[in-house]
Amino acid sequence: MIADIRMFSQQLSCPVFEHPKDLVAWMGAIQAQDYPMSKWAVGTRLQTPTLQTVNAALQRGEILRTHVMRPTWHLVVAEDIRWMLSLTAPRLTAAYNSYAKGRGLDITPQLYEQNKSLIIKILEGNKSLTRQEIETALIQTGRIQADNEVDKMYVKYSIERAEVEGVVCSGIDKGNKPTYALLDERVPPVPELHKEEALARLAERYFKSHSPASLNDFTWWSGLTISEARQAIGLIEKELITDRFTDQKLYVHESLKETVTPQENALHLLPSFDEYLISYKDRTAVLQPEHHPKAFNNFGTFYPVILHKGKIVGNWNKVTRKGVLTVETSFFDPKTRINQKLLEKAAKRYLHFMG
Repeated sequence: MIADIRMFSQQLSCPVFEHPKDLVAWMGAIQAQDYPMSKWAVGTRLQTPTLQTVNAALQRGEILRTHVMRPTWHLVVAEDIRWMLSLTAPRLTAAYNSYAKGRGLDITPQLYEQNKSLIIKILEGNKSLTRQEIETALIQTGRIQADNEVDKMYVKYSIERAEVEGVVCSGIDKGNKPTYALLDERVPPVPELHKEEALARLAERYFKSHSPASLNDFTWWSGLTISEARQAIGLIEKELITDRFTDQKLYVHESLKETVTPQENALHLLPSFDEYLISYKDRTAVLQPEHHPKAFNNFGTFYPVILHKGKIVGNWNKVTRKGVLTVETSFFDPKTRINQKLLEKAAKRYLHFMG
C-alpha cells in the first residue's frame, strides 16, 4: 500500500510529465551529488525520457544543480531556488563553517568576503566556469597558491557558501564537467516569498510527490528544524490526510486520496541516491532492513537499485564492453525470480535514455 502510493506520487508509475522542468518542479528537489545519475533520476520519471532533453533543460538554466537542502547537491527549478535558499541557508552556512573548523581551516568573514568578491568578478559576463577554472583564475590574481591543498579547500568552501547565499549556481556544462555561474545572470529575479509562504510551498511539494511520509521523513528531506517542519505541515494541514499505516503517523496529500492500482509488472532501474529511497528517514516500507547495506552504506553512499512491485530487490550497474554500453543486474536474495522480459525492458529504457 505505502509502496504503491509512493511509486505513483513519485511519477514512477503512470508518469504524467514530458518535460524535465515540470518533473523537477513536481518533486520539489532531486538529490544530485552523482550528477550523471541525477539526470536519469529525472529521465526515469518522464513519459519519453532522453538524456538530450534533460541536458537541454540544464543548459537553458530551467533546472539548476546546487547546494540547497542539507549540505549536498540537489536539482531544483530556477524559479524555486531563491525561496528554497531563504529557508535553508542559515543551517547550511552553519554546517559549512563547522566542517571547515573541523578541518582546521581558519576562514574569517573578511577572508570569505574577499574570495566571494573575486569569484563574482571572475564569473561576471555570463561566464560558466568549472571549479578548476575558478581556481586557476584565483591563482592568477595571486589570491591562492598553485598546488596548495589548503588554498583549494578555501576555494571549495567559498564557492559552496556562495551557492548557499544565492550568489552562484550551476552554469552550462563543459563536456561532462559541471560549471558555476552567477545566479543573478542565470535566473531572472522573481518575487520573494514570506517565510510562511515558503514553508507551505515546500511542504506541499514534498507531500504531493513523496506521500505517504511522516514528519520525520519531511524533516530529514528538507533539512528544516523539527519545529519548522511541524509549522510547514500545519500550514497545509487541510490538504493532508493522516493515517497510521503501521505504528507511525503518515501523511498523504489529498490529491492522492483515490485508490492507487498496484503495478504488478512494474520494474525500474533506479539511480544512485534516488528519491525513492533517500528522501525518507524510515525506508523499511520498501526495503527489508537486512538488505540496507546492499542499497546504501554507513557513509551515506546510495547505490543504483532495482525496484520491483514497489520493493527494492537488487542492484544494477552500467558496464561498457568493447565500446558497447550494457546493464548488469544482481539480486539481494539469490532465490529471487523476475520475468526476464521485465528486466530487458527496463534495461532498454535506460539505454535508450543514454542514446
